[in-house]
Amino acid sequence: MLETTIAAIGPLDEPAMAAARELHGRLTKPAGSLGALEELSVRLAGLAGNCPPPLPEPAAVAIFAGDHGVHAQGVTPWPQEVTAQMIGNFLAGGAVVNAFARQAGAAVTVVDVGVATPIPAAADDAVAADAAADRDAGGSGTLDSRAPRLVSANVRAGTRDLAVTAALTRDEARAAVETGIRVANDLVAAGAGILLTGDMGIGNTTPAAALIAAFTDADPAAATGRGTGVDDPTYRRKVEVVRTALDRHRPDPADPLGVLAAVGGLEHAALTGLILGAAAHRVPVLLDGVIAVSAALAAAAFAPDAVGAMVAGHRSAEPGATLALRRLGLVPLIDLGLRLGEGTGALLALPVVTGAVRVLHEVATFDSAGVAEK
Repeated sequence: MLETTIAAIGPLDEPAMAAARELHGRLTKPAGSLGALEELSVRLAGLAGNCPPPLPEPAAVAIFAGDHGVHAQGVTPWPQEVTAQMIGNFLAGGAVVNAFARQAGAAVTVVDVGVATPIPAAADDAVAADAAADRDAGGSGTLDSRAPRLVSANVRAGTRDLAVTAALTRDEARAAVETGIRVANDLVAAGAGILLTGDMGIGNTTPAAALIAAFTDADPAAATGRGTGVDDPTYRRKVEVVRTALDRHRPDPADPLGVLAAVGGLEHAALTGLILGAAAHRVPVLLDGVIAVSAALAAAAFAPDAVGAMVAGHRSAEPGATLALRRLGLVPLIDLGLRLGEGTGALLALPVVTGAVRVLHEVATFDSAGVAEK
């Protein structure tokens, strides 16, 4: 599945991009007056191979969740059980991502790709009841923006401690990547016009920093941030853990599956697959924060043309995110100092993406509006 997906990813369509630039030149506005939105709409035309490109709707956010053996190194004060507890919160509709998804009309899919502790049964039962009610009403339940759904695809109960041994075997890393591809395939088949990345995993900014350092050759101190806001001693320990892992494993950026296996997380690998799947379907994928952009680096290493499908939703407060975006050549749409994850920043940026495309659909040209050009 991985190789087939990579083979389906191609470059942006140059004639469609040229048509979008020409159309922008005829719309009732000064040339270039929409700044980065104009280039975004041009790129989305190239992705779709059509001008104007389809509106990026409906939207589907996929939250991949996993736990991390590196938690044992004391890189975060949060207990590991919070990962499963937050999944219960997502499924019950009580998290920030749920509030933003309701505002945007986006469907939420939560994917257990590597959670180490049981997910609260009450929340799972409530979701099952919602899904049954939707089926009774004649709906599919797949892109229902009213009720989150849970996909059980647990590869293993959390990764190994990357500071001691490889976090995953290559087979486990591949299984997680292919889980992400399957989720992308399912969401696109259900009609999603844009995919949004989400994540949940206590301690997951540590493997994200290791991935970013591995793919950008940055110093671990430059790639590592404070995550949930750790104190100075914990931050110093976190940097040393990343440095130790990179020194121990020497991951080769030319071997992205090997990098994911050595220092990645199950949710990072699955997000890599989601991004590759979106690119193969030529559907835009709106990236969230540091976890997403660390996965995007892996996706770009697998298939450089996959970058054409990526839209950077926001600039995370984590320093590694800026390093990753710079390497990918992506400019974030918003910069609000966010560091929550879950898909929250991507959801806030979604109307910006939609607006960029809607201009090409709805704004009159000088000729049609009877407006004089300069």
